[in-house]
Amino acid sequence: MTSDRPASWRMPSPKQMEKMAAGAAVDTNGRLAPAVGPGEQMPPEYWDAVLRDVSADERQVGRPIQSRKVSQIGRHVLRVACNRCGRIVEIQKADAVRLYGPDAAWKDVGQRLLDATCQKWTGRHEEDGCWPSFD
Repeated sequence: MTSDRPASWRMPSPKQMEKMAAGAAVDTNGRLAPAVGPGEQMPPEYWDAVLRDVSADERQVGRPIQSRKVSQIGRHVLRVACNRCGRIVEIQKADAVRLYGPDAAWKDVGQRLLDATCQKWTGRHEEDGCWPSFD
């Protein structure tokens, strides 16, 4: 029976395993580092790393898509639907940037796209227009 392990490999002794386990939980001052559990505070180094993360700004986690600028949206095709009449209007991101500018809010662009082709005009301001739903 042959083994894939190198000839120099061997199982560490129990004393060596204890020493390795203790070394992993020791901080730079030689004291045991407390384990961080779900109810514990995260160390300040963790929060510094999170705040320095550039990609967190790019992802804009938790920010609704309609409040973003057109240039900040990662999708190539932008879609807005009307909750009133059920129409769906799509535009490529490049076309939206070219027509409305990179700093235009997607909410405003989507509303303009729906209003440009709206077929539900009654003449009353309260009832006219489409009700956008941003996908």
